[in-house]
Amino acid sequence: MDSYNLEPKYSTNEMTGRCVKCLAEHEMNTCLMSLLRGDDKDSEEETKKKYEALMTFLKSPAARELIDESERYLSEGKKVNVKLYISGDKPKYELEILD
Repeated sequence: MDSYNLEPKYSTNEMTGRCVKCLAEHEMNTCLMSLLRGDDKDSEEETKKKYEALMTFLKSPAARELIDESERYLSEGKKVNVKLYISGDKPKYELEILD
């Protein structure tokens, strides 16, 4: 089972953060650019899996719920981690509160 972590951060005056959606989109674009450039042929299959997992997450109805929930915790000053699990054809998403 493959898993990927997204650790959103709340923006402050000193540091720019990213919400779960923006972070997922950024990671997805990074994967796409890596695939288009042909950066690392050894990890190409892993990059494709990560790209597909992020794409599936962003299109899923669960994404909006996790985004809203993570934003709420971030606004309370807590750290969160969103895990994307891919097991066969069934994606799973989990929100962890770290603080």
